[in-house]
Amino acid sequence: MEKEDKKISNGVRILKFGAVWCMQCLVMRPVWEEIEAEIRNLETEYFDIDENPEAKEKYGIKDVPIFIFLDKDGKEVLRLEGLQNKEEIVKSIRDYLEK
Repeated sequence: MEKEDKKISNGVRILKFGAVWCMQCLVMRPVWEEIEAEIRNLETEYFDIDENPEAKEKYGIKDVPIFIFLDKDGKEVLRLEGLQNKEEIVKSIRDYLEK
């Protein structure tokens, strides 16, 4: 876990895109809360696509939920779309951090 904490604190961020009317987004909310509680220093930011059209356009969001991993330079390195289970997300985080 120490390796994960170090790399995440060095600038890896996850952008979460959703909307209040999106049922899949509501399902994902507690999953992310668990992940954020387990992985210290995980930087996440949530964007409601209806309230943040600039972010929606910048990242080419056409549907939600979408989770975008950014490296320390702000470059997209991974995109997860739709419902994801906790294990898939944690595996994606760990796979990225092992690179």
